[in-house]
Amino acid sequence: MTLDEELVKALQDDYRTAPISEADRVMLDYVLQLTKDATRISQADHERLRLHGFDDRAILQITLIASWFNYINRVADALGVGRD
Repeated sequence: MTLDEELVKALQDDYRTAPISEADRVMLDYVLQLTKDATRISQADHERLRLHGFDDRAILQITLIASWFNYINRVADALGVGRD
């Protein structure tokens, strides 16, 4: 979490150009692919994460957290949560 409004805005605009570490950018690339089409995730994606300092436990945590948010957002969307 951050209170840095400029960083938040940069991440919202395009995380690929935001002032974050390369490891964070690689993690977000992975999360984006997981969100768009998880069937396209391969061992090469996991290896890329490992090359940027993520171990198997971290990869599992990233995958579980991103998947949970994807799931719960779809449930909320399907039930109309937050709609007027």
